[in-house]
Amino acid sequence: MASLQGRHALVTGGGRGIGRAIAAALMGAGAAVTIAGRNEKALAEVVGKGEASGYVIADVTDPKAVESGVKQAVAARGQVDLLIANAGTATVVPFAKTTPDQFREMFELHVLGMLHPVQAVLAGMIERGFGRIVAVASIVGLRASPNVSPYTTAKHAMVGLVRSVALETAGSGVTVNAVCPGYVDTDLIRGPLDRLVEKGMNEKDALARFTSRVPVGRLVRPEEVAEAVLYFCSPGAAAATGATLVIGADGA
Repeated sequence: MASLQGRHALVTGGGRGIGRAIAAALMGAGAAVTIAGRNEKALAEVVGKGEASGYVIADVTDPKAVESGVKQAVAARGQVDLLIANAGTATVVPFAKTTPDQFREMFELHVLGMLHPVQAVLAGMIERGFGRIVAVASIVGLRASPNVSPYTTAKHAMVGLVRSVALETAGSGVTVNAVCPGYVDTDLIRGPLDRLVEKGMNEKDALARFTSRVPVGRLVRPEEVAEAVLYFCSPGAAAATGATLVIGADGA
């Protein structure tokens, strides 16, 4: 594993699931890690278990809160070298029942939720000639999926933002990439699975609803997504920018 010793990473949505696994993996590679989120109890638990160095409270949809959080993180652990834009959730609803507010909410969380922290750290990265920005997008950022049109639309926009910023920062020492996982074994999936079982479906058939297009035939582990993020953060990934790496899905 490439060492990230001396690097400071900021992980949004770091209090649970994929973000927590990413924080722990970055710590394991030697980075100092600040996690950001809204749930202080969850963030404090991650830090208490040694899976992050510290935390800041910040709603990624609020640019002032993000700016304040980044300043706190920098004061505590130095300039941000690695930014992982992970915060997000999904709205599950048939398109015919969607509302403009649902599309707006998903856009603000996934697109502006990446934009604000990127804008808060990018100038410093360019000035120092080094930076790694990794967005945790989704396979639905590359292809469509039914009943999640607000989420799918936002994730497509997130991937577009990754590619745009990557082009504008090419040659600066800053890389911008996206990891696009399929269904990951977190509470966001376990909730719908449990509801299917409660409605009378056996657990195997319920799980098949989510794994039928997964080549490995199972849910992706959060740690596997974290390993993909580690690659993009590593010195060996200096030539990778504007890329999307699919994990646990059959591609676009």
